Parts: sequence; C-alpha cells; structure tokens
Amino acid sequence: MNLSGSRVIAADRQTVWAALNDPEVLKACIPGCQEMNGSVEEGYEAVVTQKVGPVKATFKGAVEFSDVVENEGYVISGEGKGGAAGFAKGGAKVNLSDAEGGTELAYDVEAKVGGKLAQLGSRIIDGFAKKMADQFFENFQAQVEGPPEPAEAAAEAGDTQAADAEPAKKKGWIRRLID
Repeated sequence: MNLSGSRVIAADRQTVWAALNDPEVLKACIPGCQEMNGSVEEGYEAVVTQKVGPVKATFKGAVEFSDVVENEGYVISGEGKGGAAGFAKGGAKVNLSDAEGGTELAYDVEAKVGGKLAQLGSRIIDGFAKKMADQFFENFQAQVEGPPEPAEAAAEAGDTQAADAEPAKKKGWIRRLID
C-alpha cells in the first residue's frame, strides 16, 4: 500500500520540525497511542491499540530514522507486531518546505501488513490507513497551531453569519404546528 499527501501548517519550519521530533506531541497525534518514548537519534518505541474492521489489536513497535536533515525531513522505517492480529511494517519519507502561510509537510508512505490484517483485503486496509493518516495530520496541525478562535472555526465551517449573529431561537415541534 502506498499513500502520499501534504498539508500546510501555519507555523515556521523550525516549530514544525521540533513538533515532529517530540514524543509527547506524536503520542497525542497518533490515534490509539498509549505509550511513546525515545528520540530521533535512538528511535522511538510505541504501543498503539487499533481496531481494523473486526480485528482489534495492540501493536508494539519500533521506529528508526535515517537520512535526517534538520528542519528539512527524514526517512522513517518501522515495524509493529500485534500478536495473532498480525503485523504492520513500512516506511515514510517526510519533507518540510516553506509555503505561503507556513510550512508544507509532505509525506510518502509505503506499508505492508500480514496475518489476520492481510486477510481483511486491500480495500479495508487502504481505507483504514488513509483515515489514520488524515487523523494524525489533523491532530498534528491542531497541536502545532493551537485551537482555532471561535470566529475562525465558524468561518471554516462555512457559517460566517453564525460567528457574528446571535443564535436564532428554535421552536419545538408543537410550537411549529400552532404557529
């Protein structure tokens, strides 16, 4: 399975780089992560619990980093074992570059699964992997940028008037029948 994408984060490259290398930030961003420790130099060890289709497992894994270029990117490779559920292994190339409004974080991921997970089929696995990547990067962006202001959140949701106007009074279903 291959997955690639990018996201612009409203922060300078040094801030994004520091967050990418902070185990506490990564733990908060990885869905289902229970433990995360280590460093880029030594690698990380993690414990993640996830449910993929009917298979729920706790994966224990290790991640190593290579081709590290400070404030620009690195290559991640790792493997996680989930007991009877199977295993997942793969790698990712992560690049940072300056972009309008912040830093662009681009990634190319290649992963393989085995055991019961592989029996689920590529459609389920690929969909799950995309969902996990999207969740990770949404969480990461929120960690780096901080929570949006209420007016910004309403504008992003496409409700520009709700940010400025008072909330409309709602009528109950009985009141609507009478009026």
